[in-house]
Amino acid sequence: MMRSTLVLAVALMVLGACSHRQTMPDLDPVTVQKSSFGALADGTPVEQYIVTNAVGVRLRVMTYGGTLIALEVPDRDGKSGDVVLGFDTLEPYLTKSPYFGCITGRYCNRIANGRFELDGKTHQLATNNGPHHLHGGAKGFDKRVWKALSFTDGDEGGVRFSRLSPNGEENYPGNLHTTVTYTLDNRNRLRVTYDAFTDQATLVNLTHHSYFNLAGEGSGSILEHELTLLAARYTPADATLITTGEEAAVAGTPFDFNAATAIGARIAQVEGGYDHNWVVDGDHGKLRPHAELYDPKSGRALHIASTEPCVQFYAGNFLDGVAGKGEHVYAKNHGLCLEPQHAPDSPNKADWPSTILRPGERYRSETVFTFSTR
Repeated sequence: MMRSTLVLAVALMVLGACSHRQTMPDLDPVTVQKSSFGALADGTPVEQYIVTNAVGVRLRVMTYGGTLIALEVPDRDGKSGDVVLGFDTLEPYLTKSPYFGCITGRYCNRIANGRFELDGKTHQLATNNGPHHLHGGAKGFDKRVWKALSFTDGDEGGVRFSRLSPNGEENYPGNLHTTVTYTLDNRNRLRVTYDAFTDQATLVNLTHHSYFNLAGEGSGSILEHELTLLAARYTPADATLITTGEEAAVAGTPFDFNAATAIGARIAQVEGGYDHNWVVDGDHGKLRPHAELYDPKSGRALHIASTEPCVQFYAGNFLDGVAGKGEHVYAKNHGLCLEPQHAPDSPNKADWPSTILRPGERYRSETVFTFSTR
């Protein structure tokens, strides 16, 4: 699909997501069912919620990590398939999950050397990714049990997760109250909204971390998927995947996805594969198109819009034989992540959009995943 066509198509989708919701009287309402998904070693129960719309999409989320366990979407022939990697039971999420489907925070992505300065004070975080801090530390939001409340309202329904991250958790300052809401509607849109406030200055950078394979989880490589990223610039990173502070043009490089391009077409030209941050065109803070993903085999397409300034594209380079659902084994490049967020290591890059949240302010972010076929 040409860039101009994509921009128009996704812009129309964004306008639809932003407009006043209208009911769809010819379709059944979205439903939500709750059940047990096991318990932690200390007996803390973990619940799952199954949200089903009237046109063939069903998602499963659980209170551990606010994790999206499964997302079933029809292909061009109407056959439903699960398009996110994950596990069938709770235990692997506790012991070996590479952040499958979770909420990542307080700070998603990397902070160099686990260190940042805030209002003249230096804070040292866990270094759980080589020399760097990753996805909130040793026990980030992905490893916490959230409170949950389900809701339905005609042609949409979902689950609202909330928790208090206490002052000092993973060495972050401030009591941070966070709410993350998953809403599925009958237009095959999954809307993820984030809201947070604090009593002390702190960092907040939240995202959703599903590994997508539009051909179906367990179907093999995503290298034939076609990707479009609406970004003229990206942020180069060093050998440890920390951003250098530059913003470089993508034109004429393997990082140019302004026209739909097979992921495998130029991945060999990128040392280690894609695990980089793109600066999305347009004004951040406004819901606007970020990306489109298309699988030629199934005909499934995924449009992503967000209020975030950037999107991290990770091609599953570190998947190394993870035993997943249905005895499927996930190897390198068997899933990919598209994560709207602020840029990695933003606290140490003064010229980039800030991730500081102060008392009296509200953190708000929204991402819309829209599924279709062609």
